[in-house]
Amino acid sequence: MSSTPGPSHGRPPLHAVQVVGGGRGGSGAHVRSLTGGLVARGLRVTVCGPQEAADRYELTAGGAAFIPLRPGTSALAVAAIRAASRTADVVHAHGLRSGALAALALRGRPTPLVVTWHTRVRAEGARTHVVRLMERQAARAAAVVLGASSDLVAEARLRGARDARLAPVALPAPRVRPDDDDECLRLKARAELGAVARPLLVTVGRLEPGQGHGPLLDAARVWRRLDPEPLLVMAGEGGERAALQRRITDEELPVLLVGRRDDVPELLAAADVVILPSRWEARALLAQEALHAGVPLVATAVGGVPELVGDAAELVPYGDAGALAGAVAALLDDPLRCAELVAEGFRQAAQWPSEDDTVAHVLSVYDELRQRQDPT
Repeated sequence: MSSTPGPSHGRPPLHAVQVVGGGRGGSGAHVRSLTGGLVARGLRVTVCGPQEAADRYELTAGGAAFIPLRPGTSALAVAAIRAASRTADVVHAHGLRSGALAALALRGRPTPLVVTWHTRVRAEGARTHVVRLMERQAARAAAVVLGASSDLVAEARLRGARDARLAPVALPAPRVRPDDDDECLRLKARAELGAVARPLLVTVGRLEPGQGHGPLLDAARVWRRLDPEPLLVMAGEGGERAALQRRITDEELPVLLVGRRDDVPELLAAADVVILPSRWEARALLAQEALHAGVPLVATAVGGVPELVGDAAELVPYGDAGALAGAVAALLDDPLRCAELVAEGFRQAAQWPSEDDTVAHVLSVYDELRQRQDPT
């Protein structure tokens, strides 16, 4: 796919404002990739978001300007986005809250709004009504809603989006595949984790509700019967860490919580099996990293995961600890099946859109909206 660069026919470069929240659901890495690609194509890009997200995801590394949004102050955030968007040709918000804030900031202006839905927002009780209102506000205010998976596109249409399109988000591949020179690093990583003579299972994600940690620990109880007993390593931080650790200790489960890691590619490359136990995912970053790393994946058949991985993973129902435990145990006992999944994983990953494809697609949407505003 190709698209025209920002400056054309003597017009000034297209000015795109990107609005981002905390960067969850892969949005931070996506915005970093997108802004760098847009700047490289001649656009002027301004990013509005929390300072923490800008630092963690290096959102200005590609040459974008940055305007910090103070957390928890919606009125000030709306004012800052409105000021940043004064000369914008398009505003592109990533995530539900960012979309709602941008919709308020652009009220009364003709500037087109694009909103990318990267993930679902879980809500219970009274908060459900607030979330639904925000979804409708963002969907109806947007000229175009881009969904990272087909079910997100359908949900956006249900909330009133005039134009909702599938736009798979490409993320940087951490590593295509480990080579022979990495074997010593792999063994070193396994030794540091205490998994030299036992299988190593790895999952990475926020320790928050909805991530499937309860069924995962239920499965770990089953794995205690295996010989040798696998070690499950859970990387990530979140509000459930203390409760998970209590359960691990009380039940003497073969599970290690290692916190947030900066060496996730190395951690995955050291694993025998990667596990994605979530209640819902769009284009799960962990699934993409596992297939790129050449490690067998067991994942829940939820959201956009089946269309993302195809036949390159063992899929199980969410919440079914028995199915999860059985799928992992079967892989540990079947090297041939593992090799088949790894080979299929490389083939599947080769079909995913590249970062360049993603940038070109987004730019084509911007160009389309600019033409609507200025047909000449």
